[in-house]
Amino acid sequence: MQNKKPKNVFQQGAISSEFIGNSIYKHQTKTSIGAHNIFLGQVRADEIDGKTVAAIEYTAYEAMANQKFHEIRESAFEKFDLTCMHIYHSLGAVNVGEICLFVFVSSPRRNVVFEALEFIVEAIKADVPVFGKEIFEDESHQWKVNS
Repeated sequence: MQNKKPKNVFQQGAISSEFIGNSIYKHQTKTSIGAHNIFLGQVRADEIDGKTVAAIEYTAYEAMANQKFHEIRESAFEKFDLTCMHIYHSLGAVNVGEICLFVFVSSPRRNVVFEALEFIVEAIKADVPVFGKEIFEDESHQWKVNS
């Protein structure tokens, strides 16, 4: 798999429930799969210094970020017995309650998908140059600090 070109994982705006549902539906024909696991990152209405987050505007160094996503993907396939994996991340404004990160892994066995998903999500948070600007209800903003 090392010769594969990095995919563009970015989608403009929120990741819809229809998109997520359709992604799951497409895997029903893959009969070697015994387990799926999904991570959905959702924008929270955090309160910071008395102000409430209304949305996050995501930006990225897209070429570098797609390369990092690719490296994480390849590393996960080497480390875990995965049948397939999909990663999608939002760019632009995503409102509170909407999905900004969708990671979907599949394997013949259930224990693999739990371990792999945690590995992938933690690597994304640590290594991928995606940045979020928190937009508050009063329209002020600040750069998000990952926690």
